[in-house]
Amino acid sequence: MNRNEDAVSPVIGVILMVAITVILAAVIAAFVFGMGPSEMAPQSSLKLSNVSDDGFNLNHQGGDEILWNNTNLIVDNAPVTVSEDNLTAGSSIFISTSSALENGDSITIVDVPSQQLIAELTVRR
Repeated sequence: MNRNEDAVSPVIGVILMVAITVILAAVIAAFVFGMGPSEMAPQSSLKLSNVSDDGFNLNHQGGDEILWNNTNLIVDNAPVTVSEDNLTAGSSIFISTSSALENGDSITIVDVPSQQLIAELTVRR
């Protein structure tokens, strides 16, 4: 009954400290790398048509609905305001521009809440 158990407490202490360190590192990594749920931008197929000097048609060919109050539309580096509420699959809207569009101008549509790109289109006349 006279066993030497001097080393048991330090070994258990080291194991507990390593376990706490690993758990703490996992929690910090989860916050740093954002492993929580993230908001996704709408996934849509959009196409330009009827490009003219005063604007263009934007056709929604399929996918998620585009909510214009949550979306930035940028035409050739200038923001454009859209008066429509939304753009659903199969629908089309005419978007007026303040200047004539030229071949190669870009049209960018960005989802505001997620700051993700919905579409980037290039004018081809």
